[in-house]
Amino acid sequence: MKTTVHFIRHGDAVPEYDARLDASAGYDVLGLSKKGNAQAEALARRVAGTMQLSAIYSSPTRRAHETAEALARATGLSVRTDARLREVYLGEENFAGVPESERAAAVRERLALMAQVALRDGGWSSIPEVEPGAEVRARMTDAVEELARRHPGAQLAIVSHAGSINAYLAQMLGIARDFFFPIGNTSLCSVRFADGRPMLVRLNDTAHLER
Repeated sequence: MKTTVHFIRHGDAVPEYDARLDASAGYDVLGLSKKGNAQAEALARRVAGTMQLSAIYSSPTRRAHETAEALARATGLSVRTDARLREVYLGEENFAGVPESERAAAVRERLALMAQVALRDGGWSSIPEVEPGAEVRARMTDAVEELARRHPGAQLAIVSHAGSINAYLAQMLGIARDFFFPIGNTSLCSVRFADGRPMLVRLNDTAHLER
């Protein structure tokens, strides 16, 4: 009996330059951007037309949950939240001292820096107070294996984040780098479990965004 887990990175949530953000509006409290909503809808149309999902699980982060809700509307399923699917903790964000008109740019700059560090170092261990890669790998592996066992012979979607999906796949494939590829927004990475053993069958598929 084969179970397929489709990993989905949330849609774009980088704030537009003219967005007005309050002082507490770090990246983790932001929803999808206009671009991200369009990506999520394109993904939902593809999934509804080509996959028979039995369940949708999401990180509790707003951008992930909004992506999952697009899938839910297209498939008639409900979204179940699992905190283990959250993004790598990269330390506190504080934009209280940044003028309101400049906060969107500050969030964009921080995101660009985090991506640069990940691609350069293969992770974020050089950043103080970051969640250790081994812990991310462990919580993601625990979550994925448990959810796969919960739905034997079915297909399920897991909406998560770039760092966490990278860490899980790296653990599965025996790759030392916690972050080994630049995963696209709303991309599909699929892992098939047979007799409890995982096999990667799809990586970073964004065909639904190329029309």
